[in-house]
Amino acid sequence: MTSKPPTEQIAADRDDSGDEGSAEQVLTPGRVLDHGRYRLLSRIGADERCNAQLWRAKDGVLGRDVALTILVGDRADAEAASAARRTLERAMHASTFNHVGVARVLDVVTQSSGDPDGVLGIVIAEWTHGTDLLDLVAEGPLPPGTAARLLQPLAAAVEAAHHAGLVLGADHPQRIRVTPDGEIRMAFPGPMAHATSSDDVRGLGAALYLLLTGRWALGDAPKGLPTAPTGPDGTVVAPRTLRPTVPLELSTVAVRALGNPDSTGTTGGVRTGAAVLRVLEQHATHDAPGSPGQGAPANDTNEVWRREDPKPDETKRKKLAISVGVLAVATLLVVAWIATSLIGVFTDSGRNSGTGQVIGEAGNHPGGEEKPPAVPVQITGAQAYNTNGQPDTPNRIPYLFDGDPGTYWSTAEYRQQLGPGGISDGTGAVLRLAHPAVLRELVIDSPSAGAQVEVRQVGGSADLTDAKVIGQAQLNAGQTTIALSSDSAAQEVLVLFTQLPSSGGGFQARINEITASGSAA
Repeated sequence: MTSKPPTEQIAADRDDSGDEGSAEQVLTPGRVLDHGRYRLLSRIGADERCNAQLWRAKDGVLGRDVALTILVGDRADAEAASAARRTLERAMHASTFNHVGVARVLDVVTQSSGDPDGVLGIVIAEWTHGTDLLDLVAEGPLPPGTAARLLQPLAAAVEAAHHAGLVLGADHPQRIRVTPDGEIRMAFPGPMAHATSSDDVRGLGAALYLLLTGRWALGDAPKGLPTAPTGPDGTVVAPRTLRPTVPLELSTVAVRALGNPDSTGTTGGVRTGAAVLRVLEQHATHDAPGSPGQGAPANDTNEVWRREDPKPDETKRKKLAISVGVLAVATLLVVAWIATSLIGVFTDSGRNSGTGQVIGEAGNHPGGEEKPPAVPVQITGAQAYNTNGQPDTPNRIPYLFDGDPGTYWSTAEYRQQLGPGGISDGTGAVLRLAHPAVLRELVIDSPSAGAQVEVRQVGGSADLTDAKVIGQAQLNAGQTTIALSSDSAAQEVLVLFTQLPSSGGGFQARINEITASGSAA
């Protein structure tokens, strides 16, 4: 990615609460708001449609970064003040909504003493590390499969919010950011006073259009962002027309989601986040190029991944050649040793054939059979499972066995612990093996220390709660090996969380990778 000056700079501490003038003039890095609690660090953008400024700030009380949506305007303007109050009310209602695709609303405040006269209110949300959505397409549109994968969390959030009777306001590119894990997230909540659920769906269409073409298809595009071309009838030109490599279904859902049923000259036809999400899931590719590894520090260079393969490293190539040579010599020595041992065994056997008996390991354990050595067993598929019938994050299930510990599957964030009387007794995934096998162990790579996991052998029963438990463990941070006591071959096993560690006021766990080993049937 082409280097460029950082978009965010930490401002030096200063207190200019006595400055006079409009909010636009005095909202600068270093300014403090809400009785000095929030110090502005850097301006991320602006939503001119509702006179909102988007800032990264430091919470001086809790010592964390936060995202501020600052509503500005003339307090004497009754219409502007009313619209601001409505936006603050809607943001407050959304404070109980939790989803990986939306930054959590932490607080909503009105103007306080010391704030500029033009500040009408502030929506405070958790800060989303990563990069600006516009930076993601600065060098051109993304591959269609990658675009579909990135947008899935936001589409799922829109659908969940609408089921909860909420509107997100996800229809402005600078309100959306991309996390270091490579997922698109609503980072600056606070929908406009008149926003509807249709606007959220149109926002999904516009975001997909932007990722596929590098152009914004709704009005009020930020400065420097190309707008989508329109045809003679006024409709937006389909992404597939601009890029023939875009699949027809993705191109169609982007244009139809943009269609506003209340206006003319649009195609319309897609009015729910679920409809968009279904198409995204069908075309998403899960081999994200160069996704950051688990535990990597937050990326402050606005780079989510590399767009080109790394150049060959001559030093590494030399080291690899030396390693291969050493391995070859070691292999020859091992083969020679095995051959010598076998010759010795047969020689001793012939020498003692008339006077004694050679007793092997099996002879020391009458009736016992030596188990064949355990070998890796490939996991070829998985299906999300929940005892309440509503699987958690099913679109992330392929990350459980994609071979990349930098990707992960996570449970939903529960408000209460799993168990009897709660919303669920357990949540997890049914793993499908490449062939029936007698499993000996599972290795789970997870950062969720303290989570309780059961492994159950699936025998074809529809009710998995009765499946036989063949292993259980409490996870450590990192890799945890679970020994299994399976006595028969199976092609499916259930990995089930029965207890979750606490996380941000709720309960949630995640798994980076699962590997299995055992013996063939």
